[in-house]
Formats: sequence, structure tokens, C-alpha cells
Amino acid sequence: MKYLKYPDEATLDAYLAKKEPLLIAVSFDGETVLISRLDDSFEHHILLGHFGIKQTDIDKYFRIVVDEDTADWTFVCPPDYKGITDRKRRITAFYNDGITAISRVLADIGYYSDIRIPKRYRRHFEALGDDSTYLPY
Repeated sequence: MKYLKYPDEATLDAYLAKKEPLLIAVSFDGETVLISRLDDSFEHHILLGHFGIKQTDIDKYFRIVVDEDTADWTFVCPPDYKGITDRKRRITAFYNDGITAISRVLADIGYYSDIRIPKRYRRHFEALGDDSTYLPY
């Protein structure tokens, strides 16, 4: 994993040591992690811009806002995720991949926060219904 830290590595490492709230974007392939203090970027599309990444590429990243207690996941599954056409399977794959990638990043940076999907993003789970074959938990 390649960690890109804003504004720079030394400053971000100091924020990590103080357990400052962070904004993190993890590429879907799990290879790149963009990270800054929340107050330095405010929004994920701004975070991408800090690294010269097109803001329209926002849907290529798992996005979280994290503090030492909670990691709020902006759960937005793109309709073309991994080319999976079945919506239930696509959302399940997105969930499983995201949990894996986000958990790894949180452990790497020493934030053992609970991953939470805020209510406003849970609409995707309603599409899964009660069929436990697809439920991502």
C-alpha cells in the first residue's frame, strides 16, 4: 500500500500521533491511500485534488472519515463496480472489499475504530432485502 499524506508525511504523522480526525480515501485496488487531517481537506473530492487526482474520480475510492472511536464510511457503490451487473452481488462485493481495505488501513495507522455506515448511506442495504445469501454481515 502506498500512503499519500497531506500536507506532508511529517505533519500527517504528527496528526496520527495525536489521533486527530482524518479524511481517508482508499483506492478500490487497495494500492493507494490518500490521507489528511479532516480540517485540512473537509471533503473527499478536495482530498483527491490535493494530490492532483481528478475530483471526478471520487467513485474509485472507499471513503471514510475517522477518529479514534469511529470510522464513518461514505457507502456509495458505483453501478459499474467490478463489472458486476447483479445489484445484490455488486453491493455485497463492494461491502466485503471495503471492509477488508478499510480495516487494513485503520490497523496500519493505529486507529482501531469501529467501521460504521451512517444511516443516510444504508439505502443500498434495503435493496438486499431479507435474503441472507446477500446480506453483508
